Amino acid sequence: MKNEEGSWRIRTNHELNKLIENADTVRFKKSKRIDWLGHVMRMDEKRTPKRILEWEPIGRRIRGRPRKRLIEGDEEDIQRMGIRGWRKLCKERAEWKAKTHNGL
Repeated sequence: MKNEEGSWRIRTNHELNKLIENADTVRFKKSKRIDWLGHVMRMDEKRTPKRILEWEPIGRRIRGRPRKRLIEGDEEDIQRMGIRGWRKLCKERAEWKAKTHNGL
C-alpha cells in the first residue's frame, strides 16, 4: 500500500481485517489459493504456470517422507469442502466460483 509520500508501507492487522471484512485469514487465504487453482486449470496446456502445476518429477528422491506439492494441499482442501470432480468443475468459471466461495 502506498502512503501520501508515494512510498510503500505494510498494512496493519486492523486494515487487513477491514479489507477482508473480518473473515478468518487462513480461510480467506485458502479460498484465494483455490480460486487461483481454478484460474490456472482453465489455462491453455502450453502455458508455463499450467505446465509447472501439473509437472511430476521423475527419478530418485531423497530418503524420508516426500514433500507435498502445492496441488496436493489444494486437493485436500477441496476434498474437505466435499467437491467431487473438481478438475472438470473448474473449467466452468461461474460454477467453480459458486462452489468454492462458501467452502472452507
